[in-house]
Amino acid sequence: MDTRTGLPVVGMVGGGQLARMTHQASIALGQSLRVLSVSPDDSAALVAADVRIGTHTDLAALREFAKGCDAVTFDHEHVPNGHIAALAAEGVKIYPGAEAIVFAQDKQRMRERLSELGAPVPRWRAVSSAADVVDFAASLAAAGTAVDASAAGGSGAGWPVVAKAVRGGYDGRGVWMLGDAAAAEELVATGTPLIVEEQVPLRRELAALVARSPFGQVAAYPVVETVQRDGICVEVLAPAPGLSEERAVEAQQLAIDLAHALGVVGLLAVELFETDAGIVVNELAMRPHNSGHWTIEGARTSQFEQHLRAVLDYPMGDTSPAAPAVVMANVLGGPAGGMSIDERLHHLFADDPGVRVHLYGKQVRPGRKIGHVTVLGDDMTSVRARAARAARRLQEGE
Repeated sequence: MDTRTGLPVVGMVGGGQLARMTHQASIALGQSLRVLSVSPDDSAALVAADVRIGTHTDLAALREFAKGCDAVTFDHEHVPNGHIAALAAEGVKIYPGAEAIVFAQDKQRMRERLSELGAPVPRWRAVSSAADVVDFAASLAAAGTAVDASAAGGSGAGWPVVAKAVRGGYDGRGVWMLGDAAAAEELVATGTPLIVEEQVPLRRELAALVARSPFGQVAAYPVVETVQRDGICVEVLAPAPGLSEERAVEAQQLAIDLAHALGVVGLLAVELFETDAGIVVNELAMRPHNSGHWTIEGARTSQFEQHLRAVLDYPMGDTSPAAPAVVMANVLGGPAGGMSIDERLHHLFADDPGVRVHLYGKQVRPGRKIGHVTVLGDDMTSVRARAARAARRLQEGE
């Protein structure tokens, strides 16, 4: 408790843009988020008043950071699970707990648990050799539903397959498309623990975002469409265009059921593939998520405030959208040179004063997420075009 205000202190491990935007939400609740940051130059460290410098792998630093916090949470999934369990055993209210977040940290554990729960998942297998991968591809071909039945790698059919690092992958990292046995041999030789999955014949990607409190109250946001390029989310369309009410409710209920079954406290983002046959779970994240950035202006309660409400066991906020169509577009770093980001903002605001801009205070590197823009309106097509134009202007200066 902050003795100056009589209000709770929430600590967030990680100083990236998610912590930065959570800090912004905390201000309206009378708080200043406490941040554990690797560097004083990290996104959240540039704006938060209470910044502690340390690493998420250092248990002593985590213990010191947690002192005086009413709740501790994360802006990434990379804190060692044993450290989370140790803090909880010492009385720290840390959300999500070790027994929940492991399913966002370990893809094999996630697939095993989701399969046990009967959730829709791709066919998958843990592998330790190229022969295992070849055998998996052959099993897909034998089932008669392989995406590509062309002969490859001497296996006969079933390629390509998707390989994923069991731990540590994000934004397209740690994911490989394997087209034959030779590619499998090369990847397995790196020693990376792997699972392999079928390549799902998807129509598009969706995301269902829900929040759950320790009391067990849940709140679900409208299901959104996410657009990926080179493994990075570039657009989020809210609500997902053309999604039937039946399918939307199915996705929301699936996310709610998983939040309860896995014991999640805080936000749970369920990344989904929409196929001709239905929805399939791709990934889980237990923190504020890129697919929910649109909620800052586009929903009655932002995902960042909702996450704070959840970990503090406050009643959940209204998740209804603020406009019929909302589009968030990520701003990626462009090539070096050209006009400054400040000058680009001048041009953007002159061109479209209704665009909302969020810059993360990051050094610009090609392809790096440095911010996002959000546009609200009545027509998804025009709103989407405005958001894409705004993101391009900030990225390229055009």
